[in-house]
Amino acid sequence: MPLAFLYSFRPFHGGCPVLRTRPTRRAAGAQADDAFLRELGYEPVLARRMGPFGNFAISFSVISVLSGCMTLYGFGLATGGPAVMMWGWIGVGAIVMLVGAGLAEVTSAYPTSGALYYQAEQLGGRKWGWYTGWLNLLGLLGAIAGIDYGAALFTGAFLNLQFGFVPTPGKIMAIYFCILALHATLNLFGVRLVSILNSISVWWHLGGVAVIVGALAIVPSHHQSPSFVFGEFVNNTGWSGSLYVVLIGLLLAQYTFSGYDASAHLSEETTNAQVSASRGIMRAIGWSWLAGFVLLAGLTFAIQDYAATQASATGVPPAQIFLDALGVAGAKALLLVVIVAQLFCGNAETAAASRMVFAFSRDGALPGSRLWRHVDARTGTPTRAVWLSVAVAAVLALPSLYSPTAYAAVTAINVIGITPAYAIPIYLRIRNRHRFQPGPWNLGRWGVPVGAIAVVWVVFVTVLFCLPQSRPESGLVSVTTFNYAPIALLVVLALATVWWRMAGRDYKVPTAAADAGSGMARIQEEVV
Repeated sequence: MPLAFLYSFRPFHGGCPVLRTRPTRRAAGAQADDAFLRELGYEPVLARRMGPFGNFAISFSVISVLSGCMTLYGFGLATGGPAVMMWGWIGVGAIVMLVGAGLAEVTSAYPTSGALYYQAEQLGGRKWGWYTGWLNLLGLLGAIAGIDYGAALFTGAFLNLQFGFVPTPGKIMAIYFCILALHATLNLFGVRLVSILNSISVWWHLGGVAVIVGALAIVPSHHQSPSFVFGEFVNNTGWSGSLYVVLIGLLLAQYTFSGYDASAHLSEETTNAQVSASRGIMRAIGWSWLAGFVLLAGLTFAIQDYAATQASATGVPPAQIFLDALGVAGAKALLLVVIVAQLFCGNAETAAASRMVFAFSRDGALPGSRLWRHVDARTGTPTRAVWLSVAVAAVLALPSLYSPTAYAAVTAINVIGITPAYAIPIYLRIRNRHRFQPGPWNLGRWGVPVGAIAVVWVVFVTVLFCLPQSRPESGLVSVTTFNYAPIALLVVLALATVWWRMAGRDYKVPTAAADAGSGMARIQEEVV
């Protein structure tokens, strides 16, 4: 099936027995959106101030090729090198388009802040929704940690060039905490500011990629050959099996291509949500696929010294590429472009994660739910959910103080948490395809085959990224080389199981949220 078909798919109206008793219709305007949300079982309490572009922008900002590609570029240099990075990006991007299409179809039918777990509950029952929610939450919180810690690393590299700053783990952690505090503060001002920042972020990312690639193409006198960029294989993992190295090298692309469920999580704050959220998912993936390919190619063509790039004193290989190709002044300028993009990305991810915390608490699924589901009456923002999100993200990155491989584990936490959560609603939609009532954005007869491919891929990458990413020289796994991502996954699943037995009876989807905002009135304002 041509990928252009998925990208430009228009609403399709098909008939099949309805899974829920409420009619599906295309929402038009904030009042119609709120009326449909009530049909889904929720009283609107969040301010619906985000337009279609803003909804696309948040997923595009969360995917953020200037965050994912740049922060894991050094990982890619060691796990397969240029060949795996370039061809892996192309292949993974194609499959993620299918995963995104399957998720977009289900989102069109169920546009709520709970997104994946609400969809799973409606299609499969309470336990499906419960575990999907916990997986989704793990992935979103891991994403905040991965994005903001990556921004801290690049900030440390900039300070190294500017002031001779030595980026020790302790200093990087301090920068990381400051970035988390910044993102929490920005999110307290409401979705209007979040939407404005995300709109700016889209143009900053596209312009930033153009500036970086343009500078690296024009200024250096030496460039690598196409055969190097698309054919050079490098294995510095310690593993002897080339196929295994190629597979774990896909983490760079798969990690970057995550977070597009942000469009679904912000659907209760988006107008024409049944269509806008689905299109936001697809457009974010498509544009990121193109921009990321251009960025990776530009970086790799500009490598001057492969070994020196890997062993950069700045702590981040892309900074060394900038330094070797453009000099100190040029490197500092491009690093600032990247850092600002990463800050945009982390801010958008904080917004998405906090909405998931709010929605899950609204349905009574988290310890202290009544506390976390509170909505500020003035801004229409779940402020306590924002603070909880950044606090957990701070804890997830703490192992980076003593483990050089911990950052890759944090990114793997994002992948093995959020990616299965994408697949569960798609799987349940396939299993219940004769009862599923499509929304206005759907795949028609392609829904089942596209969904099947998506589910198989998700199972594959989830298992893959639980495996060891590097082999220690002694052959024995130690604290500094252990991939603790599977442990984080097991801990969350165990917590979800224990909490289900203790408080599962209070989990009800949907549940009225009249008290979520302490009696706040609905806020009707112009759409950004």
